[in-house]
Amino acid sequence: MKQPSLYKLRGAVRIKVTGGDIETLINMITEQRLSVWDLRAQDGRQAEMSILLPHFFRLRPIVKGTGCRVKITHRSGFPFFAARLLRRKFFVLGMVFFMAALFALSSMVWNVDVKGNVRIPTDEVLAAAKKEGIYPFQWSFRMGSQDKLSRQLALALPDVTWVGVTKEGTSVTIQVVESAQPKREPLLSPRHLISKSDAVVTRIYAEQGRPVVQKDMRVKKGQVLISGILGDEENTKTIVAKGEVRGMVWREYDIQVPLLQKHQTMTGESKERFYVVLGDWAIQLWGYGNTPFKSYDTETYHKPLTWRSFNLPMGWMTEKDMETSFHQEEQTVTWAKTKGLEGARNDILAKNGKGTKILSEKILHEKKENGKVYMKVLFEVEESIAEELPLVHSQGE
Repeated sequence: MKQPSLYKLRGAVRIKVTGGDIETLINMITEQRLSVWDLRAQDGRQAEMSILLPHFFRLRPIVKGTGCRVKITHRSGFPFFAARLLRRKFFVLGMVFFMAALFALSSMVWNVDVKGNVRIPTDEVLAAAKKEGIYPFQWSFRMGSQDKLSRQLALALPDVTWVGVTKEGTSVTIQVVESAQPKREPLLSPRHLISKSDAVVTRIYAEQGRPVVQKDMRVKKGQVLISGILGDEENTKTIVAKGEVRGMVWREYDIQVPLLQKHQTMTGESKERFYVVLGDWAIQLWGYGNTPFKSYDTETYHKPLTWRSFNLPMGWMTEKDMETSFHQEEQTVTWAKTKGLEGARNDILAKNGKGTKILSEKILHEKKENGKVYMKVLFEVEESIAEELPLVHSQGE
């Protein structure tokens, strides 16, 4: 016979039938349309079957009429589970208390975040929000509508164009859009633009001031490129020199690269620790003991509990220590030269800013010694060579 639907909810028992006329018993069960399944008979002397709990009570007169004996071997389903719960009153009360506490905690505001503010201090926004009833440990149902809160905060905060209040789970986010302020140009003192290194000028553009050098001219470190003094000897005026001067300079690098390289890899072995998280507290459940690895990396996974769209202030966390090992590999001289030159190029570009170009490179000296490759390299670089030099009023050019 087929297993009835929802038998777990209605309850079922597994019975063992012995003695009497078992064949007649089975026929009468069929005639009475009792729901039984998983029937197993053995030589007509005994049988096992599963039967719905309500139909089990209808089985008694049939058993008496056939002279069989029935023994219950297993009980399953919701009625038996409910009966066990009722015998454990403290457990039921604890479960009810836990669900009530869970509902209460999910109905509170646990965190208030402020985003988008640059000039307005976060503390000022939080203080205004607290006056409107937005603060940690506030009941969610006591807060006003989000549109009303947004309007009230926009009126309470100066220099804002718009304020948005959104609630997601137990967190409230206050999004601030500050009003645009006119850009204040910094007050600059009169200055020259001078060369910061020996170079050959490749480009000069004077936005403000008087250029005193030309393209292809060789300049020394500290030499004036764009003067901040205008006029003649009798009538002079000092201004803020502005512009761009690029030049070709030479950079000499001493490079050394070890041929024996170390690499870190994962062995596949790991150790885990499992925690229950309650607010800012983490209670470890298993994974005690020291990590048995000499070298390892640790990854942390945090999963908060959610209810619908709410993030509850509880969950679980797993820390996983993954064993690592180091391997050494002997590299070739060609590989070392390539890596050394690449590192020097990256250093030049990082130190000299946007627009820097490496025009050429020349290895002046190269040797292999003590497991390392040594090189002296000369780079020809085009970069910005101008830097500021404040002017003193009594200074002449």
